Amino acid sequence: MADQPGDDPTITVVGGGFGGLAAAAYLADAGGEVELLERHDRVGGHAGVIERDGFRFDAGPSWYLMPDVFERFFGHFDREPEDYYELERLDPQYRVFWKDGDRVTIGPNRENVHEVFESYEAGAGDALAEYLDRAERNYELAMDRVVYEGRDRLRDYVDTDLLPMAPRYRLFGNMDDYVGRYVDHPKLKQLLEYTLVFLGGSPYNTPALYSIMSHVDLNMNVFYPEGGIAGVVDGLAALARERGVDIETGVEVQSIDGRVGAFELATDAGTRRTDLVVSNANPAYVERELLDPSDRDRDPGYWSDRTYAPSAYMLYLGVEGDVDPLAHHSLVLPTDWSDHFEAIFEEPRWPDDPAYYLSVTSETDETVAPEGHHAVVALVPIAPGLDDGPEVRERYRETVLEDLAANAGVDLRGRIVSETTACVSEFAERFGDPDGTALGLAHTLFQTGPLRPGHRAGLDGLYYVGSYTGPGIGMPMCLISGEHAAAALREDYPEALGGGSEKAAGPTAGP
Repeated sequence: MADQPGDDPTITVVGGGFGGLAAAAYLADAGGEVELLERHDRVGGHAGVIERDGFRFDAGPSWYLMPDVFERFFGHFDREPEDYYELERLDPQYRVFWKDGDRVTIGPNRENVHEVFESYEAGAGDALAEYLDRAERNYELAMDRVVYEGRDRLRDYVDTDLLPMAPRYRLFGNMDDYVGRYVDHPKLKQLLEYTLVFLGGSPYNTPALYSIMSHVDLNMNVFYPEGGIAGVVDGLAALARERGVDIETGVEVQSIDGRVGAFELATDAGTRRTDLVVSNANPAYVERELLDPSDRDRDPGYWSDRTYAPSAYMLYLGVEGDVDPLAHHSLVLPTDWSDHFEAIFEEPRWPDDPAYYLSVTSETDETVAPEGHHAVVALVPIAPGLDDGPEVRERYRETVLEDLAANAGVDLRGRIVSETTACVSEFAERFGDPDGTALGLAHTLFQTGPLRPGHRAGLDGLYYVGSYTGPGIGMPMCLISGEHAAAALREDYPEALGGGSEKAAGPTAGP
């Protein structure tokens, strides 16, 4: 490249979500002089925390999945997750309430799930075993040959290492069709497909490749980290600081000018000069709000034409009394959820018969609520871009509470002592998310792998990290994204990372 970092080069990470914290830790560990600027009062990005009236809620993600990815991340630094937070395997993992009065409890063992499937459809237990065994093999192949390798360019797929993936062509069809090859009962299909919401997709627009999520859910299980997801964020921040990252909160970057070796970041605390920039702020926001038009990679219409993951209507409720039979994680589902997905992806509107998720961390962690109370979060996936003014929010609040009472037997009305809401507007305003999506780019076939935005921006010296890049949505994927962004920077500008650990900040690092 024509331009190079100057003497004693500095690297600035913009945004302290999972991807930004991971990238900062990898870069500092490899010898970089790294600062991280976070515009909010605490790091974590979407994985924030709400503390109010004696209650504590994880504001964003609440499922701790793929513990192997966290172990691998911390292992790169000769650490373990338990050095920063303890984990508890959830039992039950979650409970599902259908709106016809039916319900099932999913435990952390294959025998339990086998019995559940067999109770709905003769032979479904054995079909599930085959499905999960295949999902495990596909998971191991996908993680080892694709995800950890960081193949975010089409040329990276011209590789004989990928030949074992060739027979898996069916995985590029949609999930609903693929799952239908194993089970017929619609409720069993829902149990194998609900995890797609974590990826911001539906069973009808997400490749069957993501059937690997059933291995994550039913073979690897669901955990609760000490302190909630906020405890994981604190652990990541502590690790980054141990590696020498200077984390500053309450500093908002307002523009990014210049290029490698001569960047100027205008902030509300003055101008910062740096050699290299890694942005955890999403590329749509960076291009529209922070870069000069001449430095943008894409025309404005590109971002308008993307398929975004759902937004969410969220209720954070402090509740007096018990909330049985809700589990730590619960799902309330209509027996036919196609209308809800249509309301998200096909004809955007507030769903009439919503499918939704409930988190009650106080079932596991008594520190998150006062004695005799529970901390309840309700999340309804909705289409991004919907009008979410006060009137529609109030109307939908009543819809959710009435539906919960009718279909899960838990009436919270009259017992709510603390309440906070979030919706489309908050995601757009707080994080600059296009149309107020809560997750980023959906994992459709044409927004997967090398078809997602890459880590290298067109502007020399600017890199992207987080859920809008590869490998995609979710806390584990953002940790891996941090590794890949650091590896791309290291490959381009090795002189910026001299004098630190001999370990490589790259896709092959770690156990």
